[in-house]
Amino acid sequence: MKNIQHILLVVITIGFVTLSYAQNRNYNIKNGIGISGGLTQYNIITDNFNTKQGNGWAAGLTASVILPHKWYGVSYNMQLAENNFSVEGRQSNIFNTTEDIEYKLLTAQLSFLLHIKLIESYVTFDLGPMLQYNADLELKDENQENYLINNFETLTAQDITPISRFNVNGVVGISAGFNHFKLKAHYVYGFLNTLNKLNDETFNEISRTSFKGNQSMLVFTAQVTF
Repeated sequence: MKNIQHILLVVITIGFVTLSYAQNRNYNIKNGIGISGGLTQYNIITDNFNTKQGNGWAAGLTASVILPHKWYGVSYNMQLAENNFSVEGRQSNIFNTTEDIEYKLLTAQLSFLLHIKLIESYVTFDLGPMLQYNADLELKDENQENYLINNFETLTAQDITPISRFNVNGVVGISAGFNHFKLKAHYVYGFLNTLNKLNDETFNEISRTSFKGNQSMLVFTAQVTF
């Protein structure tokens, strides 16, 4: 909780420093603090597993700076999300009917976005970098922890829960609305290998497997700005 409070303080401080800096030059800028909430669609793109995207939720805080005399604005964003997706598996090598093994992933994200004005500030094209912290994957049904992952002989659902803690993402999307209310649709792609931590593990498989996967995330939110 203390870390989240410190991050929020930095975001808000940066917003006010930007406002003060601009006002000293007589710029008529508009800035604000916003809260947002919405839905996510999450998946890990990998050749190692057969995965299916799932739905989750996201909530965030934003410090935005809109420059009326410029073709762009900027924002500093903090977002927490609970994401869901599934991996195909089976109960055992004897009972090999394919089932979906569902996982939950909690993430914390910090981003700096550039908002390119398409129709003044009412519609913008958004892009920028994002840093992300990942918790371990969590099985939604603990009864499936010993299920076997398809494409493997002995790898279990519990075995693949450790994933890389940090990711560097790219964000692109669209925002539409008015100064105090906007709808946003963003795509988030993870540049780093989300499954890299599995390469440090020793699994009882006949052949050594190199694990590689990149996160793919859609975020649909509504934002209210004060």
